[in-house]
Amino acid sequence: MNTTIGDRIKSLREFRDLTQEELAERSGVHVDTIRKLEQGVRQSARISTLRALARALDVQLERLVGQATVTQELSDDADGGLIALRDAIQDIGALPGVPAPADLEDPPSEDEWVGSVKAATSLYWDGNFSALSATLPLLLRDGRAVARETPTERVWTQLGLAYQLAACLSAQAGHTDWAYTAVEKQLAAAERASDPLMAGMGVSTLSWVLLRQGRWEQAQDIAARKAQDLEPGFLRASGPQLAVYGNLLTAAATPAARRNALGDAITFLTAAEAAAVRSGTVRAYGTAFSVVDVRTQKVNVALAGPEPRPDKALEFAGDVSVDTISRPVHSAAYRVDVAQAQYQTGDSGGALDTLLEVEADQPEWLRLQALATATVREMREAEPRRNPRLRGLAARLGIEPVL
Repeated sequence: MNTTIGDRIKSLREFRDLTQEELAERSGVHVDTIRKLEQGVRQSARISTLRALARALDVQLERLVGQATVTQELSDDADGGLIALRDAIQDIGALPGVPAPADLEDPPSEDEWVGSVKAATSLYWDGNFSALSATLPLLLRDGRAVARETPTERVWTQLGLAYQLAACLSAQAGHTDWAYTAVEKQLAAAERASDPLMAGMGVSTLSWVLLRQGRWEQAQDIAARKAQDLEPGFLRASGPQLAVYGNLLTAAATPAARRNALGDAITFLTAAEAAAVRSGTVRAYGTAFSVVDVRTQKVNVALAGPEPRPDKALEFAGDVSVDTISRPVHSAAYRVDVAQAQYQTGDSGGALDTLLEVEADQPEWLRLQALATATVREMREAEPRRNPRLRGLAARLGIEPVL
């Protein structure tokens, strides 16, 4: 039997020993809305309503709306998958006092392994998560072996990048506890590499993981403080220095918006855009940084708070050319934000067209996006008449039975 949002709200509310009226008071959501959700009269609610309920219930939004998990989407067979990734992240042999298993074969050469990290990074940004989930466990195992054989700063930096990929993939699939452990190992590798920029990217990744856990204040604080630590002199700063600095500012912006501090979020992004103008387009430390990357984030933060501004989001979107977004997954995430803004301003047809475009480009990635699924569920509830295109998308996202 499928568990609905209402079922999860009721279960979490009862677990915390709250009445519907008490939850309404905590969240600022009308008690009638909570009652209708729990009774199944309504199958969804606005994203801002769901965020308020999640915060009042002290739970991740993704858990409340039903984040896709390893058993739903990504490979979980004996030869790979996310369970194998978990075991690779939580490496038992790396614990003090636990004898490490002997390597069954010689590790690859340093150059060969570094090339594998680069290929895995491409898989992530292309949205090919199934292939990446099968690749990463071996990549991490080989990386640790290469680091034992040739513990150069280059190897430790690349191992940090591999753990960054593991953290991002784990968080995308709803396993933020694995992601947190992976970030710990990314930061440890950055320290072994004596690489402050890798440490900066580790903090940026950690901020995103904390955001996914609903720890908004901490997510903003650590990213903002690390950006201050690494703030470069603009006249002499290198591209990678500006890129890491800008990524940290961008990471701080979304949790600021979630905390209803849109002004602070825009301040962060204005500074990040200035860095991007100075740096130009930069690819470094497993990510990309450019003016368009910052401008897409402005669209996101306009929608992120308890009082979303879809009109402002669409205004910001006017400054973005989709064709200039270099990473396919980033392009998809931006267009999902645009679809939410379109729907919230009454353009249901435009929102559906945009989501179908995203699905055509990134079907696997879209099925892992809890907020996109929540938007489609809300659209289905608001438009009960027969709409084959909307019903088909809802079925493919698991919202209703396959047609």
